[in-house]
Amino acid sequence: MSDLIVIAYDDKATADEAAARVEELGKAGLRLHGIAVVSKDEQGYSHVDTPGNVTGVSAAGGALFGSVFGLLFLVPFLGAAVGGAVGALWGSMRQHGVGDEFRKQVNETLRPGTAAVVMMTSDPADTNLTDTLGAFGGRVMRTSLSDEDERALIAEIGEG
Repeated sequence: MSDLIVIAYDDKATADEAAARVEELGKAGLRLHGIAVVSKDEQGYSHVDTPGNVTGVSAAGGALFGSVFGLLFLVPFLGAAVGGAVGALWGSMRQHGVGDEFRKQVNETLRPGTAAVVMMTSDPADTNLTDTLGAFGGRVMRTSLSDEDERALIAEIGEG
């Protein structure tokens, strides 16, 4: 089972600092499938920063994180050009744990001038993760994917 966790902060510097600490935990054994910092500039444009390498990420886990991340943050800007394939994948994600309400909550929380750490981990209750991120404050949003949901989504991504 994995959790998709989004933690919104009032500024990018805090999000960058929190993300760096999570990356350190990943190197120390936290099962991290992906991490990124999304910031919105004052004009409302989104910017994405990803680490060069997250230790221990499987290809399937990385693909799942990338697909979920893309649908959460990038699809509204892609328009009709991607159409059916993206629509089918989004329908599958809604069915398997990443629903419209979560997506709406995340996008409404990320306002101009703010930033968020977005991560997928198999250790959401890890005490080190909770303690580390608690020091930074922020608004936490999360959704869980069961092992069955993950397998179904990875299969869907592989077919796409």
